Amino acid sequence: MTILDSIILGAIQGLTEFIPVSSSGHLVIAREFLNINNSGGLAFDAVLHLATALAVLIYFRKEILDMIKTAIDWIMGREVKRESRILLLALILGTIPVVVVAFYFEKFFEEGIRDPLIVASALIAGSLVFWIAEKVAEKNRNLTIRKGLLAGVFQTLALIPGVSRSGITISGGLFMGFNRELATRFSFLLGFPIILGSGLKNLFDLGSDGLLIDLGASLVVGSVVAFVLGYFSIYWMLRYLKNHTLTLFVIYRIVLAVVIFLIVI
Repeated sequence: MTILDSIILGAIQGLTEFIPVSSSGHLVIAREFLNINNSGGLAFDAVLHLATALAVLIYFRKEILDMIKTAIDWIMGREVKRESRILLLALILGTIPVVVVAFYFEKFFEEGIRDPLIVASALIAGSLVFWIAEKVAEKNRNLTIRKGLLAGVFQTLALIPGVSRSGITISGGLFMGFNRELATRFSFLLGFPIILGSGLKNLFDLGSDGLLIDLGASLVVGSVVAFVLGYFSIYWMLRYLKNHTLTLFVIYRIVLAVVIFLIVI
């Protein structure tokens, strides 16, 4: 893999991880149409996810530190705020569904459905979900533990390239009556453990297979690009959805899907 290839993949990962257009889908498409193929490609993509997880960690450092403090205080038997306890439990329970599904069907999701036609189909299907979710938006209901678990069920659909983790969990939040800002913030926090865990696992796999040294420079460059653009994407997305709907992304996804169908078929 060349440095230019790593920059392209890092830019795609950083720009699309938190914008509801599907980073995994775009990475599949980029590799297919730009002929960027290398051994350890799946692991390389996952390490780029690790870079965007770092962007979440830094952007939401206050919330994450508060959750760590809440967990420690709770374990030690100290009093904790009700809102902090609910957020912590909602994120823990919301993470379980995707972990279970990914554990049992890892090979299927990593190898069986990484195809441009599947990505295009998922782009359209996800767009339909986004559009319907907008019809129930702006109810401004509070986060509950049960709603956190339901958002986690929605997140399992993001294992399909083209669906979009941020898009499907934001939509899940809208279905449960969250306003867009709460749905977006919770979506990014909910995705953090999965992005981090996947990145760490595949970083270990790269080292075990002896590919870490081969991809060294490319991996570093791609990760830096993914981190910088990922941080910017979080900042932009949170502000954009304060006053706008998901319609722009629905249109983009449908247009991209049509283009893919026209090229592939």
